[in-house]
Amino acid sequence: MPLMTWTQDLSVGVKTLDDDHKKLVGMLNRLNEGMQANRGRATLGKIFDELVDYTKTHFTREEGFLDESGYADADAHKKQHADLTMRVMDLQARYNKGELTLTREVLNFLRDWLTYHIKGHDQKYGSHLNAKGIY
Repeated sequence: MPLMTWTQDLSVGVKTLDDDHKKLVGMLNRLNEGMQANRGRATLGKIFDELVDYTKTHFTREEGFLDESGYADADAHKKQHADLTMRVMDLQARYNKGELTLTREVLNFLRDWLTYHIKGHDQKYGSHLNAKGIY
């Protein structure tokens, strides 16, 4: 059973960013499936590393659109990205050192943050980006 399902109510109205969000959801689900199947630390660590790397790629792309379009709340949005990046990189480092295991709590944190961020913050920029010709 997937941890998270991407549905249209998560759309921000920008195809590239929606596709990024779908990919992040898929990665969370792969991590969840690997955990449920008792895959080893190396396998889970690889998926976790991919998730962290792609999150950074996505944030860079999203922030580029916000800067390019002159989005008024870009700085606050970037701060949220920076805060999550620091938290996730800390989790990643602790996992790679063997100080942390991936638990339901960690996966739920990632899922809940992604859902809250998309619905509470990302969806606010959709109409702004669309008005600037970014679909």
